[in-house]
Amino acid sequence: MRKQILIFTGIVVLLVAAGRADDAFKSDDEGFIRNWLVLAPLPFSGAQDGAEALGKQQVPDEAKLQPKEGDKVKVGDAELAWKAHKADSHLLDFNALLGKETEDSVAYAVCYLVADKEMKDLTMKTGSDDQCKVYINGKEVFKNEEARPTEKDQDSTGNLTLKQGVNVIVFKVVNEKVDWSGCLRFTDKDGKPITELKISLKP
Repeated sequence: MRKQILIFTGIVVLLVAAGRADDAFKSDDEGFIRNWLVLAPLPFSGAQDGAEALGKQQVPDEAKLQPKEGDKVKVGDAELAWKAHKADSHLLDFNALLGKETEDSVAYAVCYLVADKEMKDLTMKTGSDDQCKVYINGKEVFKNEEARPTEKDQDSTGNLTLKQGVNVIVFKVVNEKVDWSGCLRFTDKDGKPITELKISLKP
C-alpha cells in the first residue's frame, strides 16, 4: 500500500512539473522578456507630470505585486483586469496593446522569472517611453524620472542577483504624451544575453 502511495505521489509531482513547463515561456534570442501580465491604463492620480506619477502608487504596495491573469483592480470608478500579453518584438508597446493612444497614464507589467540556480553579477538593460521603475522581488533596483523616447538598452543596472526559484519582476512605465513602451532584458557581466530563464505568468 505504501509503495502504491509513493508511486501515486511521484506521478502527481511529475504532472505538476509538466504543467509548469507547459505554462512557461522563454525570452527571445537577445534575452528580452516578451511575455507579461499588464495592468493599464491607470490615471496619474492627481500627479502634475510623469515624474510625479512615477513616485505615486497607483496600486497599493506596487513593489510586492504578484497578480494572476484576470485579477481585477479597482481604479477610481473603473475596474481593470490583469491581462496576459506577448509583445511582437523586444518592445512592450502599451498603445498597441490597448488599441489606442493613451496619454497621462501609468502601466504595470509583471512576470515571474524561474531560475534553476542562483545567478549573480547580472546586468539588467532597460528602455522606456517615458518614465519607468523596476522592482525585483519587492526591491526597487532602477528608476528613470525623465521623459524620453524608448531605445534598446538605454539603461544598465549591474551587480544584480536572481535567486534560485521564482523571481518577481515589476516593470512600471509612465506615459506623458504619444508613444508609450518599454523593454527589459538581462545579460551577464560580459554582455551576453541570459536566455535560459523560464518566464511564467503565474505566481
